[in-house]
Amino acid sequence: MTLEQFAAQHAWPLAKLLAGLCVSLLLANLLETLNWTRSLARFARPLVRAGHMRDVTGASFTLAFFSGMAANTMLAEAHRDGTLSDRELILSNLFNSLPTYFLHLPTMLLVAGPFIGPAAFVYVGLTLGAAVLRSAGIVAAGRALLPRPPEDCLECRLPERGPTWREALAKSWRRFKRRIVKICLITAPIYAAMAWLNQAGFFAAAERFVGERLAFLDWLSPKAASIVVFGMAAEFTAGLAAAGALLNAGELPVKEVVLALLAGNILSTPVRAFRHQFPYYAGIFRPALAMRLIVHNQAFRAASLVAVGVVYWLAA
Repeated sequence: MTLEQFAAQHAWPLAKLLAGLCVSLLLANLLETLNWTRSLARFARPLVRAGHMRDVTGASFTLAFFSGMAANTMLAEAHRDGTLSDRELILSNLFNSLPTYFLHLPTMLLVAGPFIGPAAFVYVGLTLGAAVLRSAGIVAAGRALLPRPPEDCLECRLPERGPTWREALAKSWRRFKRRIVKICLITAPIYAAMAWLNQAGFFAAAERFVGERLAFLDWLSPKAASIVVFGMAAEFTAGLAAAGALLNAGELPVKEVVLALLAGNILSTPVRAFRHQFPYYAGIFRPALAMRLIVHNQAFRAASLVAVGVVYWLAA
C-alpha cells in the first residue's frame, strides 16, 4: 500500500473521526451540564400516580435527570426514615433507569454518531426503547403490587436552579479534557487494528474460533462477533471503533453491527456496572442492599435489551 493509499483509506477517515469526536464530546458535556432534561420533569407526576408510587419516588425520578447519585441519596434517606419499604425502594430505583439513561443520552448519541453514522440512531433508539420499556414495566408492577399512596408535594423536593452558562462551560471543558484523551487512545489503535486484521485474514480464523468455542454467538458472523469481543475487552468506544471500521469498509450491514453492539452491551455492562456503581452505591445504601439493587438493575436491563434486540432481529 502506497502512502497516498494509506492516507486516503485510513489516515484521513481516522482524522475526521477524531475531529468529530472532539466536537461531539464537548457539546455532549455542555448539554449534560446544563440539565437539558429539566423540561421533562412535568411527566413525573402522572407516571408516579399510575404506578401507585410515592411522591418521593417521583422527586427522585425527576432528580435522576440531573444526578443519579442525588436521586439515589433521596431514596436511601426515605428508606431509612421508613417512608419506603424494601419493595418500594427496589421499584423506585429501577424506575429511575429512564432518566438515568437520558442523563447520558447526548454523550451516547454524539459519540456513536461519528463512529457508525446513521446506525447510531438505530442503536441508540433501541437502547432508548429498552429504557422506556423498563420504566413502563415498573409502572405496571407498581400498580399491581403497591397500594395507592397518600398525596404529597413533589415539586417542593426538587432543586430550584441549574448551573449558569459560565459554570456549565467551565465544567464541560474540565470533563472534556479528562475524557477525550482516553477516547482517542482507545479509538486510534482499535481502528487501525481492525483495518489490519481484515487485510491479514484474521476473520477467516475467527470463523473457526466462533464455530468451535463461542457457540452462543453463532447467530452473528465472525466479523460481527469481533465487535462484541472488542467491546467486552475494552469499553464502549472500543466496540464502536471496531464497528465503525467494518461498517465504513462495507464488511457488515447495519443490522449485524447494531445487534453486535447490543450483544456487547449486554455481556460487558454487568461487570463494569459493578466496578463503577458498587463503590458509591455502598456509600449510599447498606452494602448488602447496594448489591441487591445492582443485581436487580442489571438483570432487568439485560432482559429489556434482549427483548428489543429480538424484536429488531425479527423485524429488520
